[in-house]
Amino acid sequence: MIKNPSKLPLNHNSRDILKILNEGMIESIPSTHLKKYILKNKIKLPSSQIDLQKFNRVFLVAIGKSAGNMTEYVSKKINFESGIVVVPKGIVPKIDTSTFEVITSGHPLPNHNSLKSGKSLIKFLNNTTKHDFVLFLISGGGSALSVLPNSISLRDKIRVNHELIRSGANINEIACIRKHLSLIKGGRLIQKMNCNGISFLVSDVIGDDIGSIASGLTFYDKSTFSDALRIVKKFSLEHKLPKSALSVLKSGSNGEIPETPKKLRIKNIILLNNLTCLTKMKIKSKKLGYNTTIISNIDRGIDDVTKHIVDVAIKSRNDCLVFGGEPTVNVTGNGKGGRNQELVLRLYEKLKSNKYNFTIASIGTDGIDGNTKFAGSIFSTEYKYDGKPYLKNNDSSSFFKKFGGLIETGVTQNNVNDIGVIIRHSL
Repeated sequence: MIKNPSKLPLNHNSRDILKILNEGMIESIPSTHLKKYILKNKIKLPSSQIDLQKFNRVFLVAIGKSAGNMTEYVSKKINFESGIVVVPKGIVPKIDTSTFEVITSGHPLPNHNSLKSGKSLIKFLNNTTKHDFVLFLISGGGSALSVLPNSISLRDKIRVNHELIRSGANINEIACIRKHLSLIKGGRLIQKMNCNGISFLVSDVIGDDIGSIASGLTFYDKSTFSDALRIVKKFSLEHKLPKSALSVLKSGSNGEIPETPKKLRIKNIILLNNLTCLTKMKIKSKKLGYNTTIISNIDRGIDDVTKHIVDVAIKSRNDCLVFGGEPTVNVTGNGKGGRNQELVLRLYEKLKSNKYNFTIASIGTDGIDGNTKFAGSIFSTEYKYDGKPYLKNNDSSSFFKKFGGLIETGVTQNNVNDIGVIIRHSL
């Protein structure tokens, strides 16, 4: 899945890293994991089976970066009456458009099609009857791809998303605010649905909090308006978010508008997550002859993440480290890059004066890192360059463009956070 290996600064270790990363990327393909659940017009669960032929009509709702890939698979197994598939720009699912309405929406920031999607989904689900059944396929990116703001404009909604992405807040904190400014998130999407259903999710959230995956469209919400206000204060967003958004959060905290749903409406099942990929990567690295350690659930600030990974890389008895998660970056510069490229450059700076050499790589499984077209980067401490000026301006991509190492996969239609590898070798 890595498109440009010939353009990368390759040695023996970096070639092995690319093989390990590729194994993780292949494992992140959702259709592979749908096979054990989706049979011909049946859904197989661990202790039961749903015969879809018993329902008058079976509908599909697929939302997120993996929506196209998953729809292509299930549409070959299940006879759907109709459905709505919401995907990012540039994705063209190979499905019957006379059966499925495909809406191409904005990501990482919502657009007018995102609003169209939110309105269409509510209308679609509210027209179901008790003898129908809805299969939901939810994946990361759904928060931006489908929106229906609660008492704020689309412009203000876009501004909220922009500020949250740059704030340094983790996905759970971002989702909390999003849910309390929405008429579909936090379980609101399915509150007036008249039939039963089931939701399969690809987790892009560390810890697999279903309420934060696509902001919990088909789940329920454990957080409150007051929690959202505390997050606003924690990241000093009081003067950055629109007044309309703050007004909604305060009204909710005062009990003037209803809280998000607090009860489970339908069954939600996680198909795969970041650890699924890391486990497969560890198996691959062992086959290549490495002793390997996994660091999972990385979700802190990038400074803390860098220190932790460096500590393990230096002190571990193993010569290969597989890691994954989603560090947060508080963007203060105006350069080009993303959290993967920034993490690789930070690790390079911390490790380049060590008694060992290290080859380091990190990529986003969705294929897009920050405001670049690249998935991430790979670099070795055998090269001695100064990356600090680039880090100061959040301009890691310019460093790798100059010295090599940018990894390109293209849009993958997958999203289970970031995956990375470090191999330690003698000088």
